[in-house]
Amino acid sequence: MTILIAGGGLSGLSLAAHLVARPEPLGPIIVVDDGRRPLATAGWASWSVEPGLLDEAVSRTFDRFHVHAAGRSRVVGLGRYKYRFVRGDDLAAAVGKAAARRGDVVFRRGRITDIRQAGQGAEAIVDGEVSRADWIFDSVHRPHPARVDGWLIFRGWHVRTADPAFDSAVPTFFDFRTAQNRGASFVYVLPRGPREALVEYTSFAPPRSRGVAYPQEQRTALREYLTTVLGVREYAVTREESASLPLSASAVDRRRGSILAIGTKAGLVKASTGYAFQRIQADSAAIARSLACRGHPFDLPTPKARHLLFDATLLDVVARDPAQLERVFAALFDRSSAEPVLRFLDEESSLPQEGKLFARLPPSLYSAVRRRPR
Repeated sequence: MTILIAGGGLSGLSLAAHLVARPEPLGPIIVVDDGRRPLATAGWASWSVEPGLLDEAVSRTFDRFHVHAAGRSRVVGLGRYKYRFVRGDDLAAAVGKAAARRGDVVFRRGRITDIRQAGQGAEAIVDGEVSRADWIFDSVHRPHPARVDGWLIFRGWHVRTADPAFDSAVPTFFDFRTAQNRGASFVYVLPRGPREALVEYTSFAPPRSRGVAYPQEQRTALREYLTTVLGVREYAVTREESASLPLSASAVDRRRGSILAIGTKAGLVKASTGYAFQRIQADSAAIARSLACRGHPFDLPTPKARHLLFDATLLDVVARDPAQLERVFAALFDRSSAEPVLRFLDEESSLPQEGKLFARLPPSLYSAVRRRPR
């Protein structure tokens, strides 16, 4: 069995790690990436209860975070959960180390211009040449989900301040004390120390926005947050990052013969949060298990209808009334522990547990969820 992974980013490297972690040999495995997006500048945060396969790549761990919504600030514990941050170069190093132990993984630099079915297998055109495989996992070539229910648009500054400005032990999960000009917006802060942090301005935008960002407005919001909300008098922006992610609350048709979409292309970004790291890990583990036990990668869990319903309802309501996002977040996180909310966002909660969460939601959203057919 020959496996080709198109793309060496988060989803491609995660799948490679889970494939080589299986006791059964599943290779050879070829990971093809064009190198246009260096992993050294990438990073991902996520929450989980149990340690994960790639915990070796975790550089920071938190057990609580700060939230500010509806005029109230509080620090919320995470219960059994931990909030973990993984740097791109640490992820690459961990996967490379695991691959070296197996010896059947090849990391190849190249640009993929096409991926197509070919007989019983598939083939990718890499730098003009044909590379054949039994299975191809595509994180780069296939377009995003056809249906877009909203956009997550963010711009982040990596800042260094002259004086201490951040709590090293507590990230800010969301802070709504910022401009709401073009959609529901908040600021996220991931500290690296008392004088260093990633400060990110994030907006949920409706489908009609087409993911168009407004850089100057975003930068103005970041400046105002640093100087007015945090009271920072002197700072330097060491790096800027930005993206517009399509959000879909519908199941994605991922399969084309022997080709399977993975990562963002597979709709694994959670529509109501914009998080994907743990979903990609679970999906990668399921693909590896299916290949080992079934001989194909398609024995995967299906999305739960009621969670897709919540995601779709939230995006719909926020598109019509952006202020609803702050009300929803304020209601969900008005508790001493975020564990029930994180369990729900992980789609691992029971119906009774979800009923208790929904009882706290603003009546307009709660009514919309009840009116929609399941």
